Amino acid sequence: MVRGFLVKTAALLAAAFVLTSPAAYAQTYPSRNITLIIPFAAGGSNDIVARAIGKELTRVWGQPVIVENRAGAGGVIGAAAVATAPPDGYTLLLVSSTFTINAAIRRNMPFDTTKDFTPVAFVARSPLLVTASNKLPVKSAKELLALAKSKPGQITYASSGLGSINQISAELIALAAGVKLTHVPYKGGAPALNDLLGGHVDIYVSSLPQVLQLAQSGQANALAVTSARRAPLLPNVPTLDESGIPGFDLASWWGIVGPAGVPTNVVNALNTAIGNMLTSPELSKSLANEGAEAETMTPQQFGDLMRKETQRWIDVARQANISIE
Repeated sequence: MVRGFLVKTAALLAAAFVLTSPAAYAQTYPSRNITLIIPFAAGGSNDIVARAIGKELTRVWGQPVIVENRAGAGGVIGAAAVATAPPDGYTLLLVSSTFTINAAIRRNMPFDTTKDFTPVAFVARSPLLVTASNKLPVKSAKELLALAKSKPGQITYASSGLGSINQISAELIALAAGVKLTHVPYKGGAPALNDLLGGHVDIYVSSLPQVLQLAQSGQANALAVTSARRAPLLPNVPTLDESGIPGFDLASWWGIVGPAGVPTNVVNALNTAIGNMLTSPELSKSLANEGAEAETMTPQQFGDLMRKETQRWIDVARQANISIE
Protein backbone atom coordinates (compact mmCIF):
# COMPACT_ATOMS: atom_id res chain seq x y z
CA MET A 1 0.00 0.00 0.00
CA VAL A 2 2.84 2.40 0.88
CA ARG A 3 4.59 1.56 -2.35
CA GLY A 4 1.40 2.28 -4.33
CA PHE A 5 0.97 5.62 -2.58
CA LEU A 6 4.57 6.58 -3.41
CA VAL A 7 4.15 5.60 -7.07
CA LYS A 8 0.96 7.67 -7.36
CA THR A 9 2.62 10.64 -5.64
CA ALA A 10 5.61 10.44 -7.97
CA ALA A 11 3.29 10.30 -10.97
CA LEU A 12 1.36 13.37 -9.79
CA LEU A 13 4.57 15.30 -9.20
CA ALA A 14 5.86 14.37 -12.65
CA ALA A 15 2.60 15.52 -14.23
CA ALA A 16 2.75 18.78 -12.30
CA PHE A 17 6.31 19.35 -13.50
CA VAL A 18 5.33 18.78 -17.11
CA LEU A 19 2.38 21.19 -16.86
CA THR A 20 4.48 23.91 -15.27
CA SER A 21 7.66 23.47 -17.33
CA PRO A 22 8.55 26.22 -19.80
CA ALA A 23 8.07 23.86 -22.75
CA ALA A 24 4.55 22.90 -21.68
CA TYR A 25 3.73 26.54 -20.88
CA ALA A 26 4.86 27.60 -24.34
CA GLN A 27 2.66 24.94 -25.92
CA THR A 28 -0.41 26.47 -24.28
CA TYR A 29 0.62 30.08 -24.90
CA PRO A 30 -1.40 32.16 -25.47
CA SER A 31 -4.46 30.87 -23.67
CA ARG A 32 -6.02 34.25 -22.78
CA ASN A 33 -5.96 37.95 -23.61
CA ILE A 34 -2.64 39.69 -24.20
CA THR A 35 -2.22 43.35 -23.26
CA LEU A 36 0.05 45.43 -25.47
CA ILE A 37 0.85 48.77 -23.83
CA ILE A 38 1.71 51.85 -25.86
CA PRO A 39 3.55 54.37 -23.65
CA PHE A 40 2.29 57.31 -25.73
CA ALA A 41 -1.02 58.95 -26.59
CA ALA A 42 -3.27 57.66 -29.36
CA GLY A 43 -2.84 58.86 -32.90
CA GLY A 44 0.93 58.90 -33.39
CA SER A 45 3.30 56.51 -35.13
CA ASN A 46 3.69 54.33 -32.03
CA ASP A 47 -0.08 53.96 -31.74
CA ILE A 48 -0.51 53.11 -35.43
CA VAL A 49 2.24 50.48 -35.41
CA ALA A 50 1.09 48.86 -32.14
CA ARG A 51 -2.54 48.59 -33.23
CA ALA A 52 -1.53 47.02 -36.53
CA ILE A 53 0.55 44.44 -34.65
CA GLY A 54 -2.23 43.77 -32.15
CA LYS A 55 -4.78 43.24 -34.89
CA GLU A 56 -2.53 40.81 -36.73
CA LEU A 57 -1.63 38.83 -33.58
CA THR A 58 -5.33 38.54 -32.73
CA ARG A 59 -6.01 37.13 -36.18
CA VAL A 60 -3.10 34.66 -36.05
CA TRP A 61 -3.59 33.37 -32.50
CA GLY A 62 -7.32 33.73 -32.03
CA GLN A 63 -6.75 35.41 -28.67
CA PRO A 64 -7.64 39.10 -28.23
CA VAL A 65 -4.69 41.48 -28.05
CA ILE A 66 -5.84 44.50 -26.06
CA VAL A 67 -3.92 47.62 -27.06
CA GLU A 68 -3.78 50.15 -24.24
CA ASN A 69 -2.37 53.68 -24.26
CA ARG A 70 -0.57 54.71 -21.06
CA ALA A 71 1.03 58.02 -21.92
CA GLY A 72 3.14 60.27 -19.74
CA ALA A 73 6.70 61.31 -18.88
CA GLY A 74 7.98 60.69 -22.37
CA GLY A 75 7.00 57.02 -22.33
CA VAL A 76 8.24 56.25 -18.83
CA ILE A 77 4.82 55.67 -17.20
CA GLY A 78 3.74 52.97 -19.64
CA ALA A 79 7.13 51.27 -19.53
CA ALA A 80 7.09 51.23 -15.72
CA ALA A 81 3.74 49.44 -15.76
CA VAL A 82 5.20 46.66 -17.89
CA ALA A 83 8.43 46.44 -15.88
CA THR A 84 6.41 45.42 -12.80
CA ALA A 85 3.93 43.13 -14.60
CA PRO A 86 4.03 39.32 -14.19
CA PRO A 87 6.65 37.88 -16.58
CA ASP A 88 4.25 35.49 -18.28
CA GLY A 89 4.10 36.97 -21.78
CA TYR A 90 0.62 38.41 -21.34
CA THR A 91 1.75 41.99 -20.77
CA LEU A 92 3.93 43.48 -23.50
CA LEU A 93 5.27 46.92 -24.34
CA LEU A 94 5.75 48.59 -27.69
CA VAL A 95 9.11 50.36 -27.52
CA SER A 96 10.70 52.81 -29.92
CA SER A 97 13.92 54.79 -30.15
CA THR A 98 12.62 56.92 -27.27
CA PHE A 99 13.04 53.92 -24.96
CA THR A 100 16.82 54.03 -25.37
CA ILE A 101 16.95 57.83 -25.43
CA ASN A 102 15.18 57.96 -22.05
CA ALA A 103 17.73 55.57 -20.60
CA ALA A 104 20.48 57.97 -21.68
CA ILE A 105 19.07 61.35 -20.67
CA ARG A 106 16.71 60.81 -17.72
CA ARG A 107 18.48 60.72 -14.38
CA ASN A 108 15.70 59.32 -12.21
CA MET A 109 14.22 56.34 -14.02
CA PRO A 110 11.92 53.95 -12.11
CA PHE A 111 13.40 50.98 -13.94
CA ASP A 112 16.54 49.75 -15.67
CA THR A 113 15.96 49.35 -19.42
CA THR A 114 18.59 46.60 -19.61
CA LYS A 115 17.74 44.56 -16.50
CA ASP A 116 13.98 45.02 -16.10
CA PHE A 117 12.81 44.03 -19.60
CA THR A 118 12.99 41.02 -21.90
CA PRO A 119 13.65 41.77 -25.60
CA VAL A 120 11.01 39.95 -27.63
CA ALA A 121 10.92 41.08 -31.25
CA PHE A 122 12.13 43.85 -33.50
CA VAL A 123 9.45 45.18 -35.85
CA ALA A 124 10.63 47.94 -38.19
CA ARG A 125 12.80 50.98 -38.67
CA SER A 126 12.26 54.29 -40.45
CA PRO A 127 14.68 57.07 -41.39
CA LEU A 128 14.33 60.59 -40.06
CA LEU A 129 14.21 63.56 -42.40
CA VAL A 130 16.25 66.74 -42.18
CA THR A 131 13.95 69.53 -43.35
CA ALA A 132 14.79 73.21 -43.76
CA SER A 133 12.69 76.34 -43.86
CA ASN A 134 12.31 77.77 -47.35
CA LYS A 135 13.68 81.02 -45.94
CA LEU A 136 17.03 79.39 -45.20
CA PRO A 137 19.33 79.97 -48.22
CA VAL A 138 20.25 76.32 -48.77
CA LYS A 139 19.03 73.70 -51.21
CA SER A 140 20.92 70.66 -49.96
CA ALA A 141 22.40 69.15 -46.82
CA LYS A 142 25.89 69.90 -48.16
CA GLU A 143 24.99 73.59 -48.35
CA LEU A 144 23.44 73.44 -44.87
CA LEU A 145 26.59 71.96 -43.34
CA ALA A 146 28.77 74.51 -45.13
CA LEU A 147 26.59 77.35 -43.85
CA ALA A 148 26.61 75.94 -40.32
CA LYS A 149 30.41 75.73 -40.37
CA SER A 150 30.67 79.33 -41.54
CA LYS A 151 28.21 80.54 -38.89
CA PRO A 152 28.80 78.52 -35.68
CA GLY A 153 25.72 78.48 -33.47
CA GLN A 154 23.68 80.68 -35.77
CA ILE A 155 21.69 77.89 -37.45
CA THR A 156 18.70 76.95 -35.27
CA TYR A 157 16.89 73.63 -35.09
CA ALA A 158 13.43 72.96 -33.68
CA SER A 159 12.36 70.08 -31.48
CA SER A 160 9.17 68.88 -29.85
CA GLY A 161 10.81 69.28 -26.44
CA LEU A 162 13.87 68.66 -24.31
CA GLY A 163 15.17 65.13 -24.72
CA SER A 164 13.02 64.41 -27.77
CA ILE A 165 14.30 62.37 -30.70
CA ASN A 166 14.27 65.63 -32.71
CA GLN A 167 16.77 67.20 -30.35
CA ILE A 168 19.14 64.32 -29.78
CA SER A 169 19.18 63.39 -33.48
CA ALA A 170 20.03 66.96 -34.49
CA GLU A 171 22.83 66.98 -31.92
CA LEU A 172 24.15 63.67 -33.27
CA ILE A 173 24.22 65.18 -36.77
CA ALA A 174 25.99 68.29 -35.48
CA LEU A 175 28.62 66.21 -33.67
CA ALA A 176 29.20 63.97 -36.68
CA ALA A 177 29.54 66.96 -39.02
CA GLY A 178 31.63 69.03 -36.63
CA VAL A 179 29.22 71.96 -36.52
CA LYS A 180 27.44 73.91 -33.80
CA LEU A 181 23.63 74.27 -33.93
CA THR A 182 21.30 76.10 -31.55
CA HIS A 183 18.33 74.26 -30.04
CA VAL A 184 14.86 75.84 -30.00
CA PRO A 185 12.49 73.57 -28.02
CA TYR A 186 8.71 73.64 -28.48
CA LYS A 187 5.82 72.01 -26.64
CA GLY A 188 5.11 69.44 -29.33
CA GLY A 189 5.72 68.84 -33.01
CA ALA A 190 2.88 71.03 -34.33
CA PRO A 191 4.21 74.38 -33.02
CA ALA A 192 7.72 73.38 -34.09
CA LEU A 193 6.50 72.78 -37.64
CA ASN A 194 4.53 76.02 -37.67
CA ASP A 195 7.64 78.01 -36.86
CA LEU A 196 9.67 76.07 -39.42
CA LEU A 197 7.16 76.99 -42.11
CA GLY A 198 7.14 80.57 -40.89
CA GLY A 199 10.91 80.79 -41.08
CA HIS A 200 11.32 81.45 -37.36
CA VAL A 201 13.55 78.38 -37.02
CA ASP A 202 15.93 76.98 -39.63
CA ILE A 203 15.74 73.17 -39.60
CA TYR A 204 13.79 70.30 -38.10
CA VAL A 205 14.77 66.61 -37.85
CA SER A 206 11.62 64.52 -37.66
CA SER A 207 9.82 61.36 -38.72
CA LEU A 208 8.91 61.09 -42.41
CA PRO A 209 5.10 61.20 -41.99
CA GLN A 210 5.28 64.39 -39.94
CA VAL A 211 6.77 66.45 -42.77
CA LEU A 212 6.24 64.34 -45.90
CA GLN A 213 3.33 66.30 -47.38
CA LEU A 214 4.98 69.61 -46.56
CA ALA A 215 8.15 68.52 -48.34
CA GLN A 216 6.30 67.09 -51.33
CA SER A 217 4.23 70.28 -51.71
CA GLY A 218 7.29 72.51 -51.50
CA GLN A 219 6.28 74.21 -48.25
CA ALA A 220 9.54 73.02 -46.69
CA ASN A 221 12.81 71.82 -48.14
CA ALA A 222 13.69 68.14 -47.65
CA LEU A 223 17.49 68.09 -47.45
CA ALA A 224 18.45 64.54 -46.45
CA VAL A 225 17.34 61.32 -44.80
CA THR A 226 19.35 60.00 -41.88
CA SER A 227 19.43 56.32 -42.87
CA ALA A 228 22.17 54.56 -44.82
CA ARG A 229 19.79 54.06 -47.77
CA ARG A 230 17.40 56.49 -49.42
CA ALA A 231 13.77 56.33 -48.34
CA PRO A 232 11.27 54.77 -50.79
CA LEU A 233 8.81 57.59 -50.06
CA LEU A 234 11.42 60.21 -51.06
CA PRO A 235 13.72 58.51 -53.56
CA ASN A 236 15.18 61.80 -54.82
CA VAL A 237 16.29 62.96 -51.37
CA PRO A 238 19.90 61.94 -50.64
CA THR A 239 21.23 60.44 -47.43
CA LEU A 240 23.50 62.30 -45.01
CA ASP A 241 26.19 59.80 -45.98
CA GLU A 242 25.90 61.08 -49.54
CA SER A 243 25.82 64.68 -48.29
CA GLY A 244 29.14 64.88 -46.53
CA ILE A 245 28.86 62.81 -43.32
CA PRO A 246 30.44 59.45 -44.29
CA GLY A 247 28.94 56.39 -42.62
CA PHE A 248 26.08 58.26 -40.98
CA ASP A 249 23.17 55.92 -40.26
CA LEU A 250 20.29 56.74 -37.94
CA ALA A 251 16.71 55.52 -37.90
CA SER A 252 13.76 55.54 -35.57
CA TRP A 253 12.55 52.02 -34.83
CA TRP A 254 9.89 49.93 -33.08
CA GLY A 255 9.98 46.66 -31.20
CA ILE A 256 8.26 44.59 -28.53
CA VAL A 257 9.56 43.82 -25.03
CA GLY A 258 8.13 42.17 -21.93
CA PRO A 259 9.02 42.25 -18.24
CA ALA A 260 12.28 40.64 -17.17
CA GLY A 261 12.00 36.88 -16.80
CA VAL A 262 9.57 35.95 -19.58
CA PRO A 263 10.22 32.24 -20.33
CA THR A 264 12.51 31.69 -23.30
CA ASN A 265 10.02 29.47 -25.10
CA VAL A 266 7.31 32.12 -24.82
CA VAL A 267 9.73 34.76 -26.12
CA ASN A 268 10.59 32.52 -29.05
CA ALA A 269 6.90 31.88 -29.79
CA LEU A 270 6.22 35.63 -29.84
CA ASN A 271 9.32 36.36 -31.91
CA THR A 272 8.35 33.78 -34.52
CA ALA A 273 4.72 34.91 -34.71
CA ILE A 274 5.62 38.59 -35.02
CA GLY A 275 8.35 37.86 -37.55
CA ASN A 276 5.95 35.83 -39.70
CA MET A 277 3.23 38.47 -39.68
CA LEU A 278 5.57 41.27 -40.79
CA THR A 279 5.01 40.10 -44.36
CA SER A 280 1.22 40.48 -44.17
CA PRO A 281 -0.12 43.02 -46.70
CA GLU A 282 -2.09 44.98 -44.11
CA LEU A 283 0.80 45.37 -41.66
CA SER A 284 3.25 46.12 -44.48
CA LYS A 285 0.92 48.90 -45.64
CA SER A 286 0.66 50.36 -42.13
CA LEU A 287 4.44 50.40 -41.80
CA ALA A 288 4.94 51.85 -45.28
CA ASN A 289 2.59 54.71 -44.42
CA GLU A 290 4.97 55.54 -41.56
CA GLY A 291 7.94 55.46 -43.91
CA ALA A 292 9.05 52.24 -42.23
CA GLU A 293 10.35 48.91 -43.44
CA ALA A 294 9.78 45.67 -41.58
CA GLU A 295 12.83 43.88 -40.23
CA THR A 296 13.26 40.74 -38.17
CA MET A 297 15.82 40.05 -35.45
CA THR A 298 16.37 37.38 -32.85
CA PRO A 299 15.63 38.49 -29.27
CA GLN A 300 19.39 38.52 -28.64
CA GLN A 301 20.04 40.75 -31.65
CA PHE A 302 17.28 43.12 -30.55
CA GLY A 303 18.74 43.30 -27.05
CA ASP A 304 22.17 44.05 -28.51
CA LEU A 305 20.67 46.83 -30.63
CA MET A 306 19.02 48.49 -27.64
CA ARG A 307 22.24 48.38 -25.62
CA LYS A 308 24.22 49.82 -28.53
CA GLU A 309 21.64 52.58 -29.10
CA THR A 310 21.56 53.46 -25.41
CA GLN A 311 25.32 53.87 -25.34
CA ARG A 312 25.24 56.04 -28.46
CA TRP A 313 22.69 58.37 -26.86
CA ILE A 314 24.64 58.44 -23.59
CA ASP A 315 27.65 59.69 -25.55
CA VAL A 316 25.60 62.32 -27.42
CA ALA A 317 23.82 63.49 -24.26
CA ARG A 318 27.13 63.91 -22.45
CA GLN A 319 28.74 65.90 -25.27
CA ALA A 320 25.63 68.03 -25.87
CA ASN A 321 24.86 68.40 -22.15
CA ILE A 322 21.32 66.98 -22.43
CA SER A 323 19.65 65.65 -19.27
CA ILE A 324 16.23 65.52 -17.61
CA GLU A 325 15.82 65.25 -13.86
